[in-house]
Amino acid sequence: MSFGRNPHVAKAEAAELKAQSANDVPAREQAWRDAARQWDRAAERETDDKRRQQYAAKAETARATADDPTALGDDSAPNDVPVNKAPTLLN
Repeated sequence: MSFGRNPHVAKAEAAELKAQSANDVPAREQAWRDAARQWDRAAERETDDKRRQQYAAKAETARATADDPTALGDDSAPNDVPVNKAPTLLN
């Protein structure tokens, strides 16, 4: 474990990635709420006011996204994943 680092930042970022890759709505909502909780914890541990405000804003954004999935402007549904195509040769 690194000293002087806020471990909740990495946990919050991981929860956001999990939320973005979730396949169903309840899992996505739960992951966004977990990200918000981790951002709150990161803000509580932060000593720098500027970063504390950034983390609190990210927590609010994560909560808003959990309540309304279009809050971030990401209208893509998980089923809109493109099908892998055969590779083409570059000549």
